[in-house]
Amino acid sequence: MVQRIVINKKMSIITLTTDYGLKDHFVGALKGKILSEFPDAKIVDISHDIDPFNLAETSYIMQAAYDSFPKGTVHLIGVDAERSADIDHVAMLWNDHFFICADNGILSMLTERLLPEKIVAINIHDRLSETATDLDVFKTVACHLAKGGSLNVIGKEISSLKPTSDLQPIISKDAQSIKGNVIYIDHFGNIVVNISKKLFLEISKGREYEIELKPKPLKTILPNFQAVAISDKFPIKYYEGERLAIFNEAGFLEIALFRSNPKSMGSASSLLGIGYRDTITIHFK
Repeated sequence: MVQRIVINKKMSIITLTTDYGLKDHFVGALKGKILSEFPDAKIVDISHDIDPFNLAETSYIMQAAYDSFPKGTVHLIGVDAERSADIDHVAMLWNDHFFICADNGILSMLTERLLPEKIVAINIHDRLSETATDLDVFKTVACHLAKGGSLNVIGKEISSLKPTSDLQPIISKDAQSIKGNVIYIDHFGNIVVNISKKLFLEISKGREYEIELKPKPLKTILPNFQAVAISDKFPIKYYEGERLAIFNEAGFLEIALFRSNPKSMGSASSLLGIGYRDTITIHFK
C-alpha cells in the first residue's frame, strides 16, 4: 500500500522544468494559469534552458535538483510534452515526490536506481476544454496534487514506464571498460557523463583505471575540485586550467578545467573538443 503524503497547503511547491526559454511568454503564462487555479501555490523554476527536446539533459537536471525540495513537492516537466498515440501523459510518485511528464523516457531514466511508488496514466483530457494544451493538462494535475489530491483521481494506475534506449552506458563483456556519453554541459563548460559513481564502483572493484581523453588520459577521479592542488608549495591559482574529474553532487562523472571561465580562457567542453552525446570511456587495468 502506498503511503499517503500529507501536504501543508501553505507550503505547496510546484517546480517547473521546460525547454521554453525565457524570451517568449510561455513560462509566464504557465505560472499565471497555475496561480489562477491555486493562488497558494509556491512556484519554483528549476530550469527553462533545457536544449529543445533533450530528454537525457532533462532527466539529469531533474535528478540533480529534485531531492533539494521537501517531500510532497510536485515537479512539472514540460519537455517534449506532446501526447500522441504512442506517448501517454503520466504522473508518478517517486521517492516521496510527484512528477508530471510525457512518458517519453525522461522518467524511466530518472527511476533506474529506485522503483516508483505509483504511476498513473493521466486520463482527465476529456474533462478539460477542447482547446486545452498539453501543459494545461499538466497544470491541472499539478494543482490537484499540490492541494493534496490523490493520483487515483487523475489517472489509471500502470505498472511501468516506457523504457528508453537513448544514451545508456555500455560495459564491455570482459568488464575492462565502461563507455558513457556526455549528457550535459553546464554553465562553466564542465562535461557531465552518464557514468554514475555506483556503476563505476561496481565495475572497478578497486582496480586502477584511466579516463580516455586527449592529449592524455586522466588517471584519478578526485573527491572534489580543490583536490586538484596536489602540493602546498604552490598557491591554488597555480592550478587554474588543470584538467580534472570528479563525481558531482548528482553522482555522475564530471570532467572539468579547474576554475575555468568559458568567456575568457575557455572550458573543458570547448578546449577538449567534447560535446553533447560524445563518448567518454573508462578503461580498467
